[in-house]
Amino acid sequence: MGYTIIEKILSAHAAKGQHRAGDIAVCKVDFCFSQDGTSSLVLDALAKIGDVKLKAPRNYGMFIDHSAPSPNLGVSAVHSRMRVFTAGHKNIMYDVGCGISHQLVLEEGFAQPGRLILGADSHSSTCGAVGCCGFGVGSTDLAVALYTGKNWFKVPQTIKIVVNGKIPKGIYSKDIILHIIGSFTANGATYKSVEFTGETIEALSVDQRCTITNMTIEFGAKCGFTVYDKKVDAYFKQMKKKVKPVYPDSDAIYEKVVAFDVSKLSPQIAQPHTVDNVCAVEKLKGLEFSQGYVGTCTNGRLSDLAIAAEVLKGKKVHKDIRMFVCAASRRIFHEALKRGYVKTFLDAGAVVLPCGCGPCVGTHQGVPADGERVLSTANRNFKGRMGNPNAFIYLASPATVAYSCIKGKVADVREGIKK
Repeated sequence: MGYTIIEKILSAHAAKGQHRAGDIAVCKVDFCFSQDGTSSLVLDALAKIGDVKLKAPRNYGMFIDHSAPSPNLGVSAVHSRMRVFTAGHKNIMYDVGCGISHQLVLEEGFAQPGRLILGADSHSSTCGAVGCCGFGVGSTDLAVALYTGKNWFKVPQTIKIVVNGKIPKGIYSKDIILHIIGSFTANGATYKSVEFTGETIEALSVDQRCTITNMTIEFGAKCGFTVYDKKVDAYFKQMKKKVKPVYPDSDAIYEKVVAFDVSKLSPQIAQPHTVDNVCAVEKLKGLEFSQGYVGTCTNGRLSDLAIAAEVLKGKKVHKDIRMFVCAASRRIFHEALKRGYVKTFLDAGAVVLPCGCGPCVGTHQGVPADGERVLSTANRNFKGRMGNPNAFIYLASPATVAYSCIKGKVADVREGIKK
């Protein structure tokens, strides 16, 4: 019998033989990263191990993205500690304004097909959109990998999700993954690897596939992969990188195969306070909210900004709405500026923020007040996620958020699409 993608990747990194789901494998790790919310814990764990020595300094990246620029003295101390560590150990550092770790891991070419990456951040699965295995791990596990160059893993079972159907107007990858999460529930794929395939996935750009793999953690998965095809191949050719794809065998063993048809899907919204509390936009149409947010590691890529800009062009954000827009990286911001998207946002009355995670994790730049509703393109809507446990977060696509910001209430973007 054949092997799944995750079985192949972990087997290739293991010291001994081929591994099946359920096996314990000690594997070499290709790249590790942490951000300003977790790096201090990583450094504390390294100090407990003994002399702080990195097995491969250039295979460790630190990212200042969660509170960038620093909003207070405590965070400034963390940032300083990261800079001092990097100066002394010669690892890679991405400082304020560079962007969000998950996007930069892709942009900088650390994520490649067949590689094994550990991130001290739960959405490290994002890089599965290009065939790379990204595991989110605890700070101690990351420290062990930094010190030894390897770690142990239980090889996950794999769920195959087949998505078919022509994507309707006004429907985007965010709607698709929210629909899947709503069906599976938050624990439906706990510690599983997920392989997404089907004609619908193949129709998505690499950018849009990142939204799918980014949110696999939201229904419990350990990692997720979308199909490697001509689009991914072109992505790496543009980066001038030669890579070797990893495909599942035709007779690979799956825990189960689940099929979805999106041909009649409506725009989807996740209601407070869980990501699997998903409904169609029709149920919430007319609901008032105070703040809209387009950005994050889920939907802050160039295609997301393009979608929002197209909806906003020539329009104005409703007077009762605060709208924030944040690119996932400096490179994306520059391209959005070049293409006129940033001007469109500003002309519409939106506030353009520096690249980072601040509003999503609630550290700064948009903490809502008690009782306020927020419509966001983020990946999580847990109580307190945006910094206030007394606020209510709804998740939707960039198109739904932008159109609703114009209308001043939750609205169906399909109404604004010219036929």
